[in-house]
Amino acid sequence: MAGQLLESTTLGFIGAGQMAEAIARGLDRATVLPASRMFAADVNAARCQVFKSFGVLICDSNIEVVQKANVLILAVKPQNVEKVLVGLKPHFTKEKLVVSIAAGINLSNLQKWAGDARIVRVMPNTPCLVGETAAAMSLGDTATEGDSVLVGAIFAAVGSIHLADEKLLNAVTGLSGSGPAYVYLAIEALADGGVAAGLPRDLSLSLAAQTVLGAAKMVVETKKHPGQLKDEVTSPAGTTIAGLRELEKAGFRSALIEAVVAAARRCEELSKS
Repeated sequence: MAGQLLESTTLGFIGAGQMAEAIARGLDRATVLPASRMFAADVNAARCQVFKSFGVLICDSNIEVVQKANVLILAVKPQNVEKVLVGLKPHFTKEKLVVSIAAGINLSNLQKWAGDARIVRVMPNTPCLVGETAAAMSLGDTATEGDSVLVGAIFAAVGSIHLADEKLLNAVTGLSGSGPAYVYLAIEALADGGVAAGLPRDLSLSLAAQTVLGAAKMVVETKKHPGQLKDEVTSPAGTTIAGLRELEKAGFRSALIEAVVAAARRCEELSKS
């Protein structure tokens, strides 16, 4: 069913920023929805050129995107969502599905501003570019089971997606939405540590990135708790426990927890502004 739905899907991007680009490129690369069936518009001409460079059809306006696509990815900045949706409201019909990836903008407001369109909220992250997104979605009141299957298929093609209660999406944003930045910082720090220990920069960065990738796959594929996997690497009086001791002294675990909570809190603030 999902495959049939994707075959008849035309995808429009209202806003052509980095996240929208990652989704579009990821879908095109996965060959489940080619760029030739995608449309985009953005006030920034340079961003439109980026989309055009890999085959997305550029429209003169958001209205044209709405007219040409049956699934619309709303990818404008949160502070611009109301203005954009209200402007497009007369052009939305019940046949249009709007998928909002704007952080902090709740379903009730999206529905109010979009009128007749069916609404789904999704919080993806940029690794959809390489087929490894971690996303969650919540359905609006008028969204159908078919919409859930279709949106699930779109994002499953570029990673994984979970159905979640809307009240959890701020926490999802703080964890997986913002999480890649925390991991990039960790990779950079690991690489710097390798350089400090005497490794050449390119070797150190490659080892750091692959180490994080491999460790993540171990958690996903073995289904073991990360604490158990940590213990399996940690020998008595060995090198790993010496490093872990320094991380605990520096508050590494607590810092990551607080980063997620702070990002989730900021998302909640955005929803009230």
